[in-house]
This record gives sequence, structure tokens and C-alpha cells, in this order.
Amino acid sequence: MERVTLTDGLEFSRIIYGMWRLADDTDTAPAHVEAKIQAALDQGISTFDQADIYGGYTAEAALGGALRANPSLRTKMEIVTKCDIVVDAGRHTGARVKHYDTSKAHIDASVEASLREMAIDHIDLLLIHRPDPFMDHHETGTALDALVTSGKVGAVGVSNFRPWDWDLLQSAMSNKLVTNQIEISLAEIAPFTNGDLAFHQRQGHHLMAWSPLGGGSLMNGTGPVGAVLDRVAAEQNVDRAAVAVAFLLAHPAKILPVMGTNNLERIAGISDALKVKLDRQTWFQLYEAALGHEVA
Repeated sequence: MERVTLTDGLEFSRIIYGMWRLADDTDTAPAHVEAKIQAALDQGISTFDQADIYGGYTAEAALGGALRANPSLRTKMEIVTKCDIVVDAGRHTGARVKHYDTSKAHIDASVEASLREMAIDHIDLLLIHRPDPFMDHHETGTALDALVTSGKVGAVGVSNFRPWDWDLLQSAMSNKLVTNQIEISLAEIAPFTNGDLAFHQRQGHHLMAWSPLGGGSLMNGTGPVGAVLDRVAAEQNVDRAAVAVAFLLAHPAKILPVMGTNNLERIAGISDALKVKLDRQTWFQLYEAALGHEVA
């Protein structure tokens, strides 16, 4: 599988396995989690996406169980995790209101917890999960720089940031933010039209795309998008998911789709998207179907 360089010393597989549902499975035993990891690795998918909040602050521990049982897996993986969302659950039980915390104390505590839960000694990429309207960008930037210097974190980025949020945080940092994980798909094409994709493409950033199947809506939905997906899928002997992901892969910005499922058979088929060939006109047929009208 193609690999994409985010920064010196950090390469990701072109498709990423998302673990946001890992703790929701009926079977979270280390052996079953390892089977999912291995199914991804067998396709060349070596990058795994986590967040402290996933599973009510339990998904990282589910991954950690597999890594404790088989430490050799870690050498084959790049691990991404996120922090700053606080809800009344898990280690933040008692929080009076859902909020974001980008203070140095919270970021440091979150990193220590993630390292402990996942049984690892460093995080390849740490993302600030949501833009914080109460952020002191100098404090946050200094905290992130210190984590990179310490070696606990290889690189840093953000998630769900708009260009102005990115610029604010970057202005207070010596290390470069290396990616932004945003919602982008045929069900959520706003980044193609609101300037977000252009902003990052101009600077050579490789966006991570969460919910590339529109939360599953692209798999079953009817209407213009579903019709084009079905036609292309039939022509290329794949399913709708492969075509929807291929739509993102085809873009010259080298978007990195984050694919999440607990089904081993579906995990094994994630790389089918790489088989799909979309010429420019077919890409625009999908794009126009998502827009709901032809381009001007």
C-alpha cells in the first residue's frame, strides 16, 4: 500500500484503520482486537487512529490489551490519538458539562493516560481533538512542543480545525502541525467548497478524513449519490464503500481516509478502494451528485 510522508520520520499508510468503535464490540478480548489489527496489517494498513474519549475513555485500553499480549505488534504500527474533549464518563466522571480542555495540565495528563492505557512508550501523532474557544494558544502550543521534545509524542496535529484555528495554534509553536483530521466524504463535501481543503492543499498538508462513508449513510442511501455509486461499483466489481473511499483517494491532495468497523470481513475488504479507478469525468459525476446540481 502507498505510504504518505507527513513529516521527517513519520509515514502513514494511505488508508487508516479507525478504532472509535473498538470498545463497542461485544468482544474486546486481546485476541480479537489483535485479529482486527492483523487484518489491517495484512493489507498494508499500518496506521491506527484512536482518541482518549472513544468508548467513554475505554477504547485505548482495549488496544492496550492486545499490545500487552503481543508487544511485537507495536513495531508494525503508527498510532494516532487525540485529547481535549471532557465528558462525564470514565476518568472524567463528575464533569459538570461537556467541554474542551487545551491547558498544559490536561494535555500532559491525557498523554500520560494514553501511554499507560495503550501500553506504549510514545505516541506517533497526537491531535487536539476539537478547536477550543477558551484556548490559550501560547500555553497549548508550548505544551505540544514540549511533548515532542520529550519524545513522548512524535508529531502533533489537530482535528476539526478551521484554517483560522490552525493558524492561531501554529503561530505559537516551533514544531509544525502536520495534519488536520476533518469530516469529508460524498455525504459531507463542504471542505471542497468552503476553502478548507484548498488551505491545506496549498501548504502540502495531508488531511485525515473521518467518516468517509458518511456515518454509513453512503452504504444504504438512495438518490443521486447512491445511483452513481451503484453504477461505478457494478462496473468495477466492488461495493459502494470502495467507490466512496476511492473518491477521496483520487484527489491530488492525497487525503487519508480513516475507516472504522468491528467486522473482520469488512476490515479485510477496506483496501478494495485501491482497486477503483476514477477518471476525471467519473469523479465529477460523483461530485455533482453530492452537490445536488452540476458545477457552474
